[in-house]
Amino acid sequence: MEIKEYLIDVASRVGMHWLSTVVPTHHINALVFFFVVSNLTVDFFAFFVPLVVFYLSFVSMVICTLKVFQDSRAWDSFRTLTGLLLRFEPGLDVEQAEANFGWNHLEPYVHFLLSVFFVIFSFPVASGDWVPCSELAVVSVFFTVTSYMSLSACAEPYTRRALATEVAAGLLSLLPTLPFDWPALKLLGQTLFTVPVGPLVVLNASVPCLLYVCLLYLFFRMAQLRGFQGTYCYLVPYLVCFMWCELSVVLLRASTGLGLVRASIGYFLFLFALPVLAAGLALMGLVQFAGWFMSLELTKVAVTLAACSVPLLLRWWAKANVSLVGMARSLSRSSLVKLILVWITAIVLFCWFYVYRSEGMKVYNSTLTWPQYGALCGPRAWKETNMARTQILCSHLEGHRVTWTGRFKYVRVTEIDNSAEAAINMLPFVVGDWMRCLYGEAYPACSAGPAPSAEEELCRLGQLAKHPCHIKRFDRYKFELTVGMPLGEGRGPEDDDVTKDIVLRASSEFKDALLHLRHGSLVEFSTVLEGRLGSKWPVFELKAISCLNCMAQLSPARRHVKIERDWRGAVQGALRFAFDFFFFPFLSAA
Repeated sequence: MEIKEYLIDVASRVGMHWLSTVVPTHHINALVFFFVVSNLTVDFFAFFVPLVVFYLSFVSMVICTLKVFQDSRAWDSFRTLTGLLLRFEPGLDVEQAEANFGWNHLEPYVHFLLSVFFVIFSFPVASGDWVPCSELAVVSVFFTVTSYMSLSACAEPYTRRALATEVAAGLLSLLPTLPFDWPALKLLGQTLFTVPVGPLVVLNASVPCLLYVCLLYLFFRMAQLRGFQGTYCYLVPYLVCFMWCELSVVLLRASTGLGLVRASIGYFLFLFALPVLAAGLALMGLVQFAGWFMSLELTKVAVTLAACSVPLLLRWWAKANVSLVGMARSLSRSSLVKLILVWITAIVLFCWFYVYRSEGMKVYNSTLTWPQYGALCGPRAWKETNMARTQILCSHLEGHRVTWTGRFKYVRVTEIDNSAEAAINMLPFVVGDWMRCLYGEAYPACSAGPAPSAEEELCRLGQLAKHPCHIKRFDRYKFELTVGMPLGEGRGPEDDDVTKDIVLRASSEFKDALLHLRHGSLVEFSTVLEGRLGSKWPVFELKAISCLNCMAQLSPARRHVKIERDWRGAVQGALRFAFDFFFFPFLSAA
């Protein structure tokens, strides 16, 4: 029996090795990965990344607050211990011991403040439709109350006054947003007049502003206790309550009355009817999933899942001895908050570098004209000196966004990317044809009567193609179009110089516009000067194009503009929101 089990084990390993060599798992993994990545757009990341940062930061805030609650219990135990030690050692310096204890337990507070920083900067950028402000506002109010209750009793007079002042200022600032019309009451929360303090900051004169000044004074008094040891003994712990209160005010402004009622009832059911609520949520999720699944083509879904699961199953079979429990234990040894903060920091830094690269050094709406560029960086400049010197001088124009008019000459496709077709070509011929017809479209049959030009062209190609179906709808194209300078009335010998032509790179979103252009059409295009400035046929990226003398307007729009997000405006909005979060109603960003 032992020999039989040993032979079965050896045969299974050898068979697994043969199977892994026959099935190109690495190629399938790579193709699936690149197919997914090729369909991820900048808009998707601009929508997804702020939401991920916001929710992870909010979860980190909750975890750090719970850690603070745990430390407050440790504070009680520490004070009990010091009270016991005072009976045997009356000369014990209790204040210094408490200061040392508070200094050594600052880590959750630092992590909390970092999490608040990420929440504040991601909230104005995240999509408001995917942020349940009412539910999160109720959570923030709950943690405001509980974090205040966990504070030390040594600074209770200041913390009590600070919380009352803070709540009063927040409620007064919420009065202008109430639905009913009480001008006298709303006047208490409105700004009476503003005083500019520099070009970026405005001082607001209002009742909440006076309360905020009182709050700053109470902060100073808390920090002043015990020779400014109260900064980390009393002020920093109170900042947890302060941040939760400020966040609750911000979320309440974005909430609705119906949403707050729904959130309160939902949390009540969560506490007192958890099994029924869990069953209801599971049933609702099952119904929603079933409806979404039935709306899809089941064959496509099944084939896609099967194709993606083959590498996973083979990898799991090959490494079945890996213990999932051991992996979970290794993950549990690391701090979840530190892991969240490290990943959020990496994501934010990556996005910041991308925004800086996209927006930081560009000059918008440049007054540079095409004839000026041609005189500075064209054939005339090459003849006066040489092309290398011209390229060095023209590199100073890097980053100028220009809008010029030119003559369209021709356009060509430089690259066709189709990850789906690359994956299907690796399959056997019969299976590949079946999957082409499943995911793609069949070539139309040739008819005797008149047919649309597109179907007629596909019909002729279908007779020559080696497959009955095609999946060209997954194609992603890259174009290059050549534009020449427009001819003036007094045509000179240099007007039609081909070395003055400009080559524009265009992405697949310009496909419909470019296919409708004809040779000699007068087009207006926008681009950014970067790359081979001062050389023959410089290549720039097309940002926008429109035809000025076409008989029929370009379809579906007259002017096609490359989708570009206002990254600079989004960052400025986030900075303005963060400034107002910490200093409003005393100061606000202009």
